[in-house]
Amino acid sequence: MSYSPAELMTINAARLLRDGDVVFVGVGLPNLACNLARRTHAPNLTMIYEAGVIGAQPARLPLSIGDPTLVAGSAAICSMYEIFAFYLQRGLIDVGFLGGAQIDRYGNVNATVIGPYAQPKVRLPGSGGSAEIAAWANRTYFITPHQKRRFPETCDFVTGAGFLSGRAARQASGVRGGGPHAVVTDLGILEPDEAGELALAALHPGRTPAEAVAATGWPLKVARELRETAPPTAEELRLLREELDPQGIYLKGAA
Repeated sequence: MSYSPAELMTINAARLLRDGDVVFVGVGLPNLACNLARRTHAPNLTMIYEAGVIGAQPARLPLSIGDPTLVAGSAAICSMYEIFAFYLQRGLIDVGFLGGAQIDRYGNVNATVIGPYAQPKVRLPGSGGSAEIAAWANRTYFITPHQKRRFPETCDFVTGAGFLSGRAARQASGVRGGGPHAVVTDLGILEPDEAGELALAALHPGRTPAEAVAATGWPLKVARELRETAPPTAEELRLLREELDPQGIYLKGAA
């Protein structure tokens, strides 16, 4: 059965979610992953969107965090301030999904600039809510292609805090959230070790540790008991292709 890298990443990210999780959802592949999880193994997933929608049950794929389809059937609507102050910072968000141009050795994420801040090579969209999500969500997941330029040893700019320079540094910073729990790529899954450094924990079928090491900007550690992810099922692919993103708005764009 054939599938694209975007489909592979989305399905593996969806599998990380647990039934009953409260998830802070953004657009793109994380959006697809959450909606896929709710239609498969996590029907009691609560999706919260940054615009102020709680318990969203969209009938179709939302195109943005302000898409009107999020309102119909939702549990509540409130302000963006209330979402961040009364839900995220109080510890009521189980999972935050993030992306970024760079993710470094300790799970710090850069979505601000490539190159020096004063004279950047590329100016990126910026934080949005990612700085707060990275700080306060109980678990943080990332979805990104595995490329050396995306995984430098140190980010050019830290938009959202991972483990900073290690678990002790994050703890000393005072943020309450649990930090990065997994980075899902098109090669496998990275997870933090005891020191907070991202290490290769799982490979997708047909991939090798050497591929992941070569696509990482630091000497990537490989877990002693390296797992292999299960390939996408026919039903997972059908839901993505026929119900969630039939026009390929996200899946083709991320290919």
